[in-house]
Amino acid sequence: MVTVEIERLSLEGDGVATHAGRELRVPQVLPGERVSVRLQTGKDGLRGEVVEVLLASPHRVVPRCRHFGPCGGCAWQHVEYGEQLRLKQQLLQEALDEALGTRAPRVSPAVRSPASSPGATPWEYRNKASFTFAPAEGPGPLVMGHYRRGSRRVLPVVECPVHAGPANRLAFALRDALRAARIPGATPDAAAGIARHVVLRVAERTGEWLATLVVTENVKQLRRATARFLAAASREDRPGGFHLSVHDRDDPFLFGRETRRLDGLAEIREQVAGATFLLQPDAFFQTNVRVAGEMVARVMAALPAPGFPRVLDLYSGAGLFALPLAAAGATVTAVEENRGAVASAEAARRLNRLPAARLALVAGRVEETLARLTPGPHLRYDAVVLDPPRPGCPPVVLDWIAGRLHPRRIAYVSCNPSALARDLGAALAGGFRAVEVIPFDMFPHTAHIESIAILDRS
Repeated sequence: MVTVEIERLSLEGDGVATHAGRELRVPQVLPGERVSVRLQTGKDGLRGEVVEVLLASPHRVVPRCRHFGPCGGCAWQHVEYGEQLRLKQQLLQEALDEALGTRAPRVSPAVRSPASSPGATPWEYRNKASFTFAPAEGPGPLVMGHYRRGSRRVLPVVECPVHAGPANRLAFALRDALRAARIPGATPDAAAGIARHVVLRVAERTGEWLATLVVTENVKQLRRATARFLAAASREDRPGGFHLSVHDRDDPFLFGRETRRLDGLAEIREQVAGATFLLQPDAFFQTNVRVAGEMVARVMAALPAPGFPRVLDLYSGAGLFALPLAAAGATVTAVEENRGAVASAEAARRLNRLPAARLALVAGRVEETLARLTPGPHLRYDAVVLDPPRPGCPPVVLDWIAGRLHPRRIAYVSCNPSALARDLGAALAGGFRAVEVIPFDMFPHTAHIESIAILDRS
């Protein structure tokens, strides 16, 4: 064991120290702390496991969850919530400074995740929750929990305070029903066992819920168990739906190729910024709906319809930004590759009674639709919403926006500070300036940073 001082945090949220001239990464620590660590050497460099905190930061708090540490979910439950927000602002600023130097814009304070009361620490914020099943090492057919940090081994849990309350209650009730029916948990590669995951979605505004049991095969024993569970759960006072997904492949996806409804709702309604969305079990939608509403409100404030009447929404998903913008009076063209998400957006467009002329939905890869969207005498866009996947925006798209489209404003939504820093560099070189960069705390008690950058044409 060695004693080290934590100098700073990495963008992944781990502490960084120096030992024998080498960089040492230590999880679950804070800058300024002195800790005793057990050294480990891995493929990603030198790492340390905390044995004892010798000098604690004033921002260190007692984690709420008994599984914090071994569990691979939350990495910052030991950090006071106000300090979490300050650290996210600082980490995003450092990423921009490193990539852009003197051209880096100033990062605004992080927008906190709404909690049960003003100023409180946010818990139960995950409207989409999932648990993993595995074979039991002792008595019983299965355990339910989360992957241990850095592995595919399941840590059995008895609580998860970041999941929405109804999601937890449903998941643990289903676990008990599967145990009673002797349904075996599946191995990570799906080579043995039946139960793989349970995925739950709870609507923040309407209270509707969907539960999806993911299995390797739908055997008779399982069908009897789910029928008994549904008969007992039918007394729930909230409207819900129960689905089954058969997934027998060894891949990282939660859902299989076939998901079907067994009982109740096929989809649920969620409301954000005055628009109603229809969400199916495997639909992509922001995990923290409260913060999603804050982000939509910021984009709408930056792109008011009178000043920006024509908006192009690229990587539009299920229409999180496109629907509220169209409802507010803008004419929006939304481009999304995932056809299921486009279908959800189309259903929501009809539900919100928006004419097709107000919201045009284009199914296809953004890079392959640019030629169809190139402005001409009768086609131009005043603003662009960019919400690319984690790797960021392909250079060809950024070049097309700067060189051909010439919008007056861009709202760039990012879930990856490194990709944002790179893409901001390209946008600045293409004639835009950053008006503001705002981090949003989509995932409290983790180091994950969502942000919005507002860019104006110079």
